[in-house]
Amino acid sequence: MSKDTPFAKEEVMEEYLSSLLRDADDPADVTARTAKLLEKATVELTPEVPEAAPPSVTEPVEAEHEIVAEEVIAEVKASVEEKASVPPPGVPLKPLEERLDNAFQALFFEVAGLTLAVPLITLGGIHNLAKIGPLFGKPAWFMGVMLHREEKLSVVDTARWVMPEKYDQTLADKLNYQYLIMLGDSPWGLASEKLVNTVTLNKDDVKWRQANAKRPWLAGMVKDKMCALLDVDELISMLNNGLGSKDQVL
Repeated sequence: MSKDTPFAKEEVMEEYLSSLLRDADDPADVTARTAKLLEKATVELTPEVPEAAPPSVTEPVEAEHEIVAEEVIAEVKASVEEKASVPPPGVPLKPLEERLDNAFQALFFEVAGLTLAVPLITLGGIHNLAKIGPLFGKPAWFMGVMLHREEKLSVVDTARWVMPEKYDQTLADKLNYQYLIMLGDSPWGLASEKLVNTVTLNKDDVKWRQANAKRPWLAGMVKDKMCALLDVDELISMLNNGLGSKDQVL
């Protein structure tokens, strides 16, 4: 992870994700504490002078990333037919922990220095991000519509949706979205900078959110990876209602 990301130090990331899982904390206190940790991390970081690399190193690294992305996309495509059952509209969803098998596969991807994970069975596929047509009158996190085989896909600015308190012009300028991760059978897709890999997780690998948590989209935190595990079905519901990650679900 590069040091110019919002989560340059692991303890800052862990504190940020843990603060989202804690309901007892006042949101203002959480934001202030995280901001102090971010400031401290920035001060502690010392610039490093990268060693000069031979010109021939660049292409193999890029090629390796492309191969990883192709493998990840293929795995997600293969799992699309094994979707988890979703109850009819109006029927409350059980917590994601209860809907998953004890062992489940998850896709890991990166956005603005933050690693996110989603269970493969809740995804609808992955596309290369193409031209996006903006729409007026939509929330700031709604990037617009992308056409894919005559289908209109709604693109979410993932960084802006997940962590609006850290989103500024500097962060926006550094974003390099390349993929669109589709959420279930919905038209919604999360913009992603990098596909990391797919990993088999056990439920014990996750610090699950409390049943009465204020952020239903956040299923928990993958402890060893220090990343957020997303509840896709809850996320779709919030997006359908035009809600951001900090908005309260009625």
